[in-house]
Amino acid sequence: MQPFFTATHAEIRADLHHAQACNPVTMDTIRLDIWLWAARFYRTRSLAKQAVEAGKVDVGGQRAKASRSVRAGDALRIVRGEEIFEVEVVAIGEQRGPATVARTMYAESETSRAAREARLADLRAARAGYQPPQGKPDKRARRLIRTLGDIDAS
Repeated sequence: MQPFFTATHAEIRADLHHAQACNPVTMDTIRLDIWLWAARFYRTRSLAKQAVEAGKVDVGGQRAKASRSVRAGDALRIVRGEEIFEVEVVAIGEQRGPATVARTMYAESETSRAAREARLADLRAARAGYQPPQGKPDKRARRLIRTLGDIDAS
């Protein structure tokens, strides 16, 4: 009896690679969550998907799904922690590469960059006044903390 499938895994990969190389159609769209991951806005694709589902990513001013197709020229608004990015998709890539390559996949508007840097400067300035303690409090400091904690109880 002749086996149904006789090609090896290496032969299949070679045929697939040849078919992709000979295909004149270029990729012009990609899933939103994959693009966010490849452009290094999120560490994993699942984090990108969760952010999209939570409404932290808008495409063209509208809430989007993770499976929405993104193409060059789309305007995105991405909220990541304290940062808000307003970017335009410049290139499509489905491979995650170095940060220098990822920065070429989008163009951030100057107003967005200035607002983001101003917000980060304000957060740094607010944090600059706080000095964390160098070590554990001593006996006198513990008593003071305990008495200050009792103020709310009365």
